[in-house]
Amino acid sequence: MSKAIKKSPWVVHFNCNSCNGCDIEFLACLTPTYDVERFGVLHVGNPKHADVLVVTGSVNNRNKHVLKNVYDQMPEPKVVVAMGACPATGGIFADCYNVIGGVNAVIPVDVHVPGCPPKPEAMMDGIIEAVGILEKKRNGETVPPPVLPVKTVKGPEAPPMTPEMAAKIAAAKAAAAAKAAAAKAEAEKANENQEARAE
Repeated sequence: MSKAIKKSPWVVHFNCNSCNGCDIEFLACLTPTYDVERFGVLHVGNPKHADVLVVTGSVNNRNKHVLKNVYDQMPEPKVVVAMGACPATGGIFADCYNVIGGVNAVIPVDVHVPGCPPKPEAMMDGIIEAVGILEKKRNGETVPPPVLPVKTVKGPEAPPMTPEMAAKIAAAKAAAAAKAAAAKAEAEKANENQEARAE
């Protein structure tokens, strides 16, 4: 049985909160151009039938419970592949108020595939690596957690507000308000003229 699964791993895909860039590339793996099924990989829709969980997108407070539920439904042993920068660290959405980070904040990750989005060839390499880890788990070997291939980089903090900056901002706001008031008055005058002509 283990030999059959090694030759034909079944994969289920879960989209946490992605922009669909990784999802499109992942679906490209199933097209005749890349044809991941020639390696025996089968994409299924039921986590109870899957050996490999492919996750795309950053994890937020709304979908973390669903992700954990999908993971818990998979039979043991199982492996998780984080496709792209978002499931690794949260990606460009890492600073959003509802994003809690990467997939490893909720479930253990076995393989990280870096990229935004990763190429289909990289995704196929990640799945093949996951199959090797799956075989090790089936044999009872301990698999060390993977090293993150990307880092969350945050820009420098904004400088403190100086009186000169505050004065410039106030002047810009006042100019914008005056411009908006003038535009409104002009629109009202044009309205009145149009109504007068209609009468």
